[in-house]
Amino acid sequence: MAAPLLLSDLYIYPVKSLGGIRLTEATVEPRGLRHDRRWLIVDERNRFMTQRQTAAMAHLKVSPAYNGFLLSHQQRPELLPLYVPFTATPEKTLFVTIWDDMVFAWRAKPECDEWLSEALGQPAKLVYMSDMVRRDVEPEHNPEGQLVSFADGYPFLLIGQESLNELNTRLAEPVEMDRFRPNLVFSGGEAFAEDAWEYFSIGDLQFRAVRGCGRCVLTTINPHTAQKHPQGEPLRTLAAYRTEGSKVMFGQNVTGSGSGFLRVGDSLTPR
Repeated sequence: MAAPLLLSDLYIYPVKSLGGIRLTEATVEPRGLRHDRRWLIVDERNRFMTQRQTAAMAHLKVSPAYNGFLLSHQQRPELLPLYVPFTATPEKTLFVTIWDDMVFAWRAKPECDEWLSEALGQPAKLVYMSDMVRRDVEPEHNPEGQLVSFADGYPFLLIGQESLNELNTRLAEPVEMDRFRPNLVFSGGEAFAEDAWEYFSIGDLQFRAVRGCGRCVLTTINPHTAQKHPQGEPLRTLAAYRTEGSKVMFGQNVTGSGSGFLRVGDSLTPR
C-alpha cells in the first residue's frame, strides 16, 4: 500500500529574497501564509531588490524572535542583529515597484534602513505590505481574483520531498529543500507527482496548483554559505530534464481558497 501524502514542512520568508523560518503550524490568509514575504527591501529608486541582482543579500540571515524576527550578517559579527516586528505601522508610506506592479507600502523605522544600507553597502529601505494593499496574482491565471504578497507571483509554492530526493540522485553534492524556498512540502507519492495536480486539499483547506515554477539563478546559491555553485548546480542538472520552453521547472505555484490553519502532519489529498 502506498504511503499517504502528508504535509511534512512549512516555511515562511518574512523578507522577500532572504532566508526562511521553519514552522510546525501556520495560519493561511488571503495572500498566503501569515507573515510570508510581507517585508521587502527596495533600493533608492524604490524598486525591489533580490539576490538575483544584489548578491550581498545572501549574507543576511533571518532567525525567529518574539512577534518578529532578527536580521544578522553572517560575515560581519560587529553589525549587531536587527529586530524587525512581523508588522509595521502606517507612519510613513511610499510607492514601490515589484516586477510590473507598483503598490504602496509602509516604511520601517529609520534604523532598519540604516542597518540594511550598511549591511548591503548601498542605499536600501525596508517596507511592509499592509492588508489594505491589493496586489493580484497574474491575471491570466487568476479567475478567482486571488491576492499575493511581495512573493514573485503566487501565494504559495508547493514541492514534494520525493521530487527533491530524485533530483539529489543526479547531483554529485545533494542540496536541501531550502535551496528552493517552498512554503509547503509534502512527503509520499512519486517524484514530481505535484506536476499533474490541479485541485488538492491539505487538512480542511482547498488549494489549486496553477502552474509550474520556473527556477532562476537563486537556486545555485548555498543559503548557508552564500556561495554560488561554480558549475551552476542544481539548476544545470535540472535544466537537462526539467526544461519547458525557456524555463527550468521545479515545484508548483499554488493559490488557496480560504483562511484557516495548516499543521505539519496534515493529510494532503489531490482532487
